[in-house]
Amino acid sequence: MVLFGFFALVLVSVYWINRAVLLFDRLIADGHSAGVFLEFTALSLPPVIHTVLPMATFAAAIYVTNRLSSESELTVVQATGYSPWRLARPVMVFGLIVMLMMLTLSNILVPRSLAQLKEREVEISGSVSARLLREGVFLHPSEGITFYIRDIDETGELQDVFLSDRSREERSITYTAQSAFLLRSDDGPRLVMLRGMAQTLDYATQRLATTNFSDFSYDISGLIVSDGDLARSIRHISTLELLTQVQAVSEETGEAPGRILEHAHSRFQQPALAVVAAMIGFSTLLVGGFSRFGVGRQIVLAIFLLVVVKLIEGMITSPVRGNPMLWPLIYVPSLVGLGLSAAFLGWAARPFRPRRKVQEVAA
Repeated sequence: MVLFGFFALVLVSVYWINRAVLLFDRLIADGHSAGVFLEFTALSLPPVIHTVLPMATFAAAIYVTNRLSSESELTVVQATGYSPWRLARPVMVFGLIVMLMMLTLSNILVPRSLAQLKEREVEISGSVSARLLREGVFLHPSEGITFYIRDIDETGELQDVFLSDRSREERSITYTAQSAFLLRSDDGPRLVMLRGMAQTLDYATQRLATTNFSDFSYDISGLIVSDGDLARSIRHISTLELLTQVQAVSEETGEAPGRILEHAHSRFQQPALAVVAAMIGFSTLLVGGFSRFGVGRQIVLAIFLLVVVKLIEGMITSPVRGNPMLWPLIYVPSLVGLGLSAAFLGWAARPFRPRRKVQEVAA
């Protein structure tokens, strides 16, 4: 468990850094605070942890078994009468512990975190401050709109405002004002400009009309329209609802029933891979026995077997999505992995014996 925690921490850190870099570019560049960045990275951690736990389980099982083998501890324990099946018992318990962790992640934490992340993405996509309140930068919040603020004082007053509206085909309007305020009203947010001028250019006549104003209200609700909606995805829906209300979820999300059942049962299949990874890592190295040259070939074989399990997982995905009645196939990769582990443990329990002719010649 200690080594599992170490490998999980390393792998989560690698995945998290890659995710954090993308979030940092997208959020900070759009004018959001560091608090929003930390919140988004925290909400993205459960899916990352869920992804790396099987790999950390496999790495821990391989490392511990290799250590026991290289220091002849496995040989000594087997010499005292412990069978490979008995030695595999703590490995199985370890895999089941990780499986329980992943079941909690896949069925509770990951759906809730993804739903909260989606909700926050929709909220900040319509943030006035993130889209408009940035000093000294020419912003383009929507097509045909350019917005600029020289400075924002302590009271929230905008200084030297420039707004160019080229959204209409027949004319363009450019507003300049010495100061402005952002106000909220029942009709939506508005930009109130003070002591400024509006310049209207008619494209057809090529005439420029100017209008001085002491105060002018500009509707900016169209500039901060949300980039997303709160429509639920199957990744956000609870496992119980996915399994019991397949047709309703299909109508809501537009996903096929086979895709819904495949995703729901994958929330149980993926945790089972933690047990498979641990058992394959242990049983494959146990077959090699003690060798002064190490167990490098067995480690390569264990990795190959995991690849085979993942290939089987990929092969059964399309049939299940096409036919919801084939959902039991989702668990075939885990059964194959456990079957391979049992075969290697049986092989280790019955070591190779010479043929009868060789025994007679030796006698």
